[in-house]
Amino acid sequence: MKQFVSSNLSGVAMALVIGLVAMLPACVTQKAVTVPEKAVTETVKRAVWHVDYHDPIRLGRMLTSVYNMLTTYEEELADHDIRIVFLGAGIRFVTSDPLTKTPFAEDKLLKKERKVLTERLQSAMSQGIKLELCRITLDAVGLDEDEVLKGVGMVQSGVVRIVELQHKGYGYLKAD
Repeated sequence: MKQFVSSNLSGVAMALVIGLVAMLPACVTQKAVTVPEKAVTETVKRAVWHVDYHDPIRLGRMLTSVYNMLTTYEEELADHDIRIVFLGAGIRFVTSDPLTKTPFAEDKLLKKERKVLTERLQSAMSQGIKLELCRITLDAVGLDEDEVLKGVGMVQSGVVRIVELQHKGYGYLKAD
């Protein structure tokens, strides 16, 4: 009896191993399908910065980091694609409209810093950094698209855009 149980367990164990080995190619194939080929083979350095805050000083610090990133990539002669996606309170930085009677209304600090921040954003765009604004935010505050800084692209949803970019291999960054 002992010998019978032992040989049956060996047979069951062997069947289990054979079954797992047979499934292995399917697992490997499934993994390969879920990883975008471009993300693995592409050499372009990609980053997306998330701006949904109201603090102009924080934006200024973030832009310094963006420029440091840009400079590093250019010194390495690396192809790069850097995006900044504005949504929510971030809309304050891509318009000269004071957004009166909205949750994102201009305050004294933004009024003081706006010119410098606008120049820095325009400089960033002139160096190839892409700025994108959430249309949902634009519509929520009742702002016309022509009131947005020239060169800023429109996306339907800022958070959806960030996720799309992450799926394409962009590193996600948010200034603290």
